[in-house]
Parts: sequence; structure tokens; C-alpha cells
Amino acid sequence: MSATYIAKAKRLFSQASKSPWLAHSARTGLAAAVSFAIARTFKLPEDYWAAVTTIVVMQSTLGAAWSVSKQRLTGTALGAAVAALLGSYFAPGLVLYGSAIIGLGLICALLRLDRSAYRFAGITLTIVLLPMRNVPFWTIGLHRFLEVSLGICVALLFTALWPQPEPIIAKTPKPSHHKSSS
Repeated sequence: MSATYIAKAKRLFSQASKSPWLAHSARTGLAAAVSFAIARTFKLPEDYWAAVTTIVVMQSTLGAAWSVSKQRLTGTALGAAVAALLGSYFAPGLVLYGSAIIGLGLICALLRLDRSAYRFAGITLTIVLLPMRNVPFWTIGLHRFLEVSLGICVALLFTALWPQPEPIIAKTPKPSHHKSSS
């Protein structure tokens, strides 16, 4: 009976190894672990953000990841800078926070950035400005930028070196509009 189970296990493993999900999961898991390890090696205080960013970026093909990553990086830098500036001169609170999120939207619009940049700017501002820490806001902003940048770079590297296969889209024939001559 054990030979039957072994044969079934081999067949299952063979099928799984051809699965796009297995390949995608393996490359994402490995890339996230590498990001986390590098961030931890450099003693970044919130090293998990490198891994989180890697997972987000790994969901795209290289072309898509590259273009949106530029926006994410720009948004992260903008959010970190605004949070560091505001946090250094004003007491963080509800009015400052809400105004800063609105202001980031306007800055992104003026700079012609997309919503991905605005989303990352808002997330970064939130993470840098709202938690109460005994560390200067500029330090927190710099760490956040480094963590996200590391996550983006590792994800882009893995996406370039281990590309995700493009999904196969079945093409349906277009209906013929020929008139029959009868």
C-alpha cells in the first residue's frame, strides 16, 4: 500500500512543480525572506516593511513592477519627507494628520504622480507621523524610506532574474461579417 501512496505523492509533486502558483509562491517567499534578512542585517528598526513591500511588488510582471515601483518609491520619499517635516515642527494630531493627507494628494496632483504614489505617500506619512516614538521624525522617515526602497529593489531583482510567466489568454475568433452571396 505504501508504494501506491508514494506513486500518488510523486504524481502530485510533479503536477505541483509545473504549477504557476508554486513558482510564484516560491519566488515571492524567497524574495520576501531575502528582503527581511538584508533589512535585519542593516538593523533597520521596522525590518518587516522591506518584506511587506517585496510581497506587494512581486505581484506584478517586471514591466508593471518597474513602472509602479518608481511611483511607490516617489510616494514613499514624499510621505516620509512631509511627515518628518511636519512632525519636527508641529505636535501630531488629528487636524495635522488629515490636513497632511489632503496636502499630499494635492502635491501628487501638482507633480503629476499617480494614485500609487499618493497611496504610498499616505501610508508612509501615517507610519512615520502617528505612532508615538522617542526617535526624531527625520530618523523614522529615513528608516521607512530605506525599508521600502530595499523591498522594492529586491522585488525588482527577483522579478528580473526569475520572471513570472505571462498568463495565457485564450483568443476567441472574431465573428465573420462576410455577406453570403445567394
